[in-house]
Amino acid sequence: MNLDTLPTPPDAHAPVETLYQGRWLSLRQRGRWEYAERNNPGGAVIILAVTPEDRIVFVEQYRVPILQRTIEMPAGLVGDLAEQADEGTLIAAERELEEETGYRCGRIEFIHAGPSSSGMSTEMIAFARAWDLVKVSAGGGDESEDIIVHEVPRSEAGAWLFARAAEGYSIDPKLFAGLWFLEHVAGGHVR
Repeated sequence: MNLDTLPTPPDAHAPVETLYQGRWLSLRQRGRWEYAERNNPGGAVIILAVTPEDRIVFVEQYRVPILQRTIEMPAGLVGDLAEQADEGTLIAAERELEEETGYRCGRIEFIHAGPSSSGMSTEMIAFARAWDLVKVSAGGGDESEDIIVHEVPRSEAGAWLFARAAEGYSIDPKLFAGLWFLEHVAGGHVR
């Protein structure tokens, strides 16, 4: 199948109207379609981090939009601060990993990128694999965050996540994609 030969919906060529522009997000409309757009051009990155003891690093934090505590993999925006506007995805991944979890990695590798919610947002999110972790601080995020770090044996990660869901935590479904990547992708290739 050649994607270039598929018909393009009429809204795809409609002009874009800005309905609201905030500091981090804008609400846009193209034809009849409303969507959110990140104001930082770099998107976001999720970090797949496994300690030398084969423990997956998760983070817990309260998320205001859903009014709930969540379990996530370390993640963050790429180029979201003025002094980091030109940073690449992997530099942002290293920065966010250390800031949120207190781990520094020896190397980092791009795994995959795609839309975080293609029907609602233009945001693209990348997965990066952090290798050779060394604990250098307590983590916990920046001054605007209150992050709790969890290290879970890789063999127990799925069951641990479902147990947290049963306790009332919101579990980001992208975690399960991250777990799949950890088991099946190396060097950017499915193994």
